[in-house]
Amino acid sequence: MSSAAGRTAAAQQLERLVRRVQAQARVPAVSAAVHRADRALWTCTVGGTGNDTALDEQTRFRIGSVTKTFTAVLVMQCRDDGLLDLDDRLDRHLDLPAHGELTVRRLLSHTAGLQREPYGDVWDTLRVPDADRLVAELDRAERVLPPGRRFHYSNLGMALLGRLVGQVRASTWAEVLTERVLTPLGLTSTTVSPGPRAATGYLVDAYSDEAHPEPPSDFGAVGPAAQLWSTATDMARWAAFLADPAAMDATGRVLGPATLEEMRWPVTVTDEALWNAGFGLGLILVPQGDRVVHVGHDGAMPGFLAGAYGRRGGEGTPAAFGAAVLGSSGTSAELLELPHRLLAAAVEHDPAEITPWRPGDPAPAQLRGLLGRWWGEGFQYVFSWRDGTLQARGADDPPGKPPAVFAPQPDRPDVFRTVAGREVGELLRLTRDGDGVVVRMHWATYRFTRHQEAFDGYDFRA
Repeated sequence: MSSAAGRTAAAQQLERLVRRVQAQARVPAVSAAVHRADRALWTCTVGGTGNDTALDEQTRFRIGSVTKTFTAVLVMQCRDDGLLDLDDRLDRHLDLPAHGELTVRRLLSHTAGLQREPYGDVWDTLRVPDADRLVAELDRAERVLPPGRRFHYSNLGMALLGRLVGQVRASTWAEVLTERVLTPLGLTSTTVSPGPRAATGYLVDAYSDEAHPEPPSDFGAVGPAAQLWSTATDMARWAAFLADPAAMDATGRVLGPATLEEMRWPVTVTDEALWNAGFGLGLILVPQGDRVVHVGHDGAMPGFLAGAYGRRGGEGTPAAFGAAVLGSSGTSAELLELPHRLLAAAVEHDPAEITPWRPGDPAPAQLRGLLGRWWGEGFQYVFSWRDGTLQARGADDPPGKPPAVFAPQPDRPDVFRTVAGREVGELLRLTRDGDGVVVRMHWATYRFTRHQEAFDGYDFRA
């Protein structure tokens, strides 16, 4: 089968997945997209909008809590610009009647212990507070858990972070979002209001084929948690950015790769017994096995469900790889699993091309003598020169495990900083004999020698 025929067959597999979920889960409208750097954007729409507009790639859906990923990025921009610190208390920047002791970091990771929603029965009445009332009634909201105790999802917490962004930028959350994220990334179909091309959201009856339209709602001051509308194409691109910012934003106009890496680091698990998902700084992390993780968020609002995830790691994963599924039903949970299935199927049926190996530059002369096998803590490690860097990995590490990577310290010869992988942040120090041969190393203060030794220096060759 030719490459073109293989890609066509893979696209048909993806389309079949979408059509099956739309039919079996009984969703009035589904829009899906897959973004990857090495292929044209793939899209699929099934169903109808429920109004007088046609369903196509430009149809907007409510994305609910996927909005939180945008607010989290805005917060991290403020941190990178020196406007706040993640360990700042809220009351350092906002005048609040209560809960000002909670930190930015805790709110981003949903570990602040703040109650889920603003004061009042917002899901019963669909009346949410404006900005002034959100703050005025904050003293009536509970801190239901001690900060840092465990994961507890909070729309109220994300609403406060949105207000914080507006405060430190002397603007509004919506204006900052448009100026600093949507416009630079070209996400022109992502908006705070539905616009004229939006699908109607439904609740589909469990025991009949009736689809009841849900009332439209504006989430007011809680908008930074769930307000946005978007298209599957925009959301697939956004998911690709969250997973691979270097490929989507090469100049770092929105956020640098190191900051996204920080956001993707798991802070907590969402279930203490089943570690099926974790939470970073505003991002959901879903392990897939074999060192693959999907990063993004789900969303739910009356009449709508959404999921947008990017894929990191694993053989066959292309650069800038993200998938999004938006649906006009509030009850079809199968929609939330579909982005993960699309990402897995795309890799299975149309993996990224294997990049050929090519010879590189030799290791610097002063490092050639240390390459090879060393022993530390009773285990064997292999030090090598790859891609222009000094690297190390355990001799028994599985092939997919990333190596430790070291960077030289310009003002300290024979001292390196671990910048990735095992013992990141720690120093590697080389010790040479009188002839300049490296005879010993200390990594994170542990002694490394050419032969296996006990901690007291006993050499098993003796």
